[in-house]
Amino acid sequence: MAIKKVEGGWLVDSQPAGRGGKRFRKTFKTQAEAKQHEAWLKTKVTQNSEWAPDRRDVRKLLELVDLWYQHHGSSLRAGANTYSRLKNMVAAMGNPVSDRFSVDVFTDYRTKRIEEGISLNNLNREHAYLRAVFNELITLGYWKKENPLAKLRQFKIQENELMFLSEKQIPTLLNELTASENRHAKLISKVCLSTGGRWGETESLKKSQLRNQLIQFARTKSGKVRTVPISKELAAELLAHHAPGETGDRFFASAYSAFREAIERAKIDLPKGQLTHVLRHTFASHFMMRGGNIVALQKILGHESLTMTMRYAHLAPQYFQDAVKLNPLAPSRRKLG
Repeated sequence: MAIKKVEGGWLVDSQPAGRGGKRFRKTFKTQAEAKQHEAWLKTKVTQNSEWAPDRRDVRKLLELVDLWYQHHGSSLRAGANTYSRLKNMVAAMGNPVSDRFSVDVFTDYRTKRIEEGISLNNLNREHAYLRAVFNELITLGYWKKENPLAKLRQFKIQENELMFLSEKQIPTLLNELTASENRHAKLISKVCLSTGGRWGETESLKKSQLRNQLIQFARTKSGKVRTVPISKELAAELLAHHAPGETGDRFFASAYSAFREAIERAKIDLPKGQLTHVLRHTFASHFMMRGGNIVALQKILGHESLTMTMRYAHLAPQYFQDAVKLNPLAPSRRKLG
C-alpha cells in the first residue's frame, strides 16, 4: 500500500489482498482520511474472502489425473485403460500447470492430433475422458474452479450406415470360420449372432454365466448385467466346447484375428470400425426384419436409451407397410380427401 501527496490531496494506491488482488485508487483531502481509508481496506480483506484474490493452483495436470484414478478411476471396469490414455494425452500437452490448462491448450492438442490422422471419434472420446476427470474432481472436492472443458463442443460426426450380414453372407462366413485353425472363432460368432452380444463380452464368457439356456452377460459396456436366452442346441454346443485345461473357467480363448481373416476370405466388405460389431448389428437387424419388438430389442442389446435401438426400427416390416399406407398420396388418404 502507498499513500502519497498529489495535487489536490492525498492518494491512496492500494492492493490490500496483495499481488494479483484488486487495486484501489482514491484521493482524499487530508492525510488522516487517507490513512483511515487504507486501514479500512486492510480489514475488508481479512473479514471478506471475496476481496482476496484466487490462489493459484500450481499442481500439474498429471497430478489431477492421478487423483482421479486414485479416488474414482481405479474402480471402473476400463479404468486402467482410460488412465493410460489420459497420461499419454497429458504428456502430449506438455503437462501444464492445472490452472493454466484451458480450452486453448486442449484445442491446440486436438489440431495436432487431427494432423497426425487421428479420427474425430477418437478425439471426442479423449475430450469426454478429460472433461469427466474434472467433473469427478469437482464432485469429490479436489477441484474448486469450473470445468475448463465444460463449454467446449465435441466434433459432430456423420454416422456411417450400420452394416449387417445378409441371409446369404451368414453361412458363407460360418463356413470360413469352420475352416479356421482357431476352434473358438466360429462358436463365438454363433453366440454373437444368436444374442446380439459384443465380441469382447462373448469372448470372455465363463461357464458360470450359462444356466438353464440363459447367458448372463456381466462384463458389459454399460457395466450392467443382462440376460439373453439361447436355444437348447447352442447351450449344449457351448458346454461340449468347454475345455478347462485350455481356457480354465472361460469357454473361449482369443479369436479376433481368426475372425478378421475369415471375413477377408469370405470377401465381405465392412465399414471401418465395424469388424466384429457386424455380428451385433446383424442380430438386431434380422430381429427387427422378422417382426421383433423394438423395446424387447433394447433390453436384449442392453441399450440404456431407446434412442440407440431406434437405429434398427426402419427395418421392421410394419415400418415399410405404414410408409405405403399412410403417406399423403396413398389411395386411402385420397378417398378421405
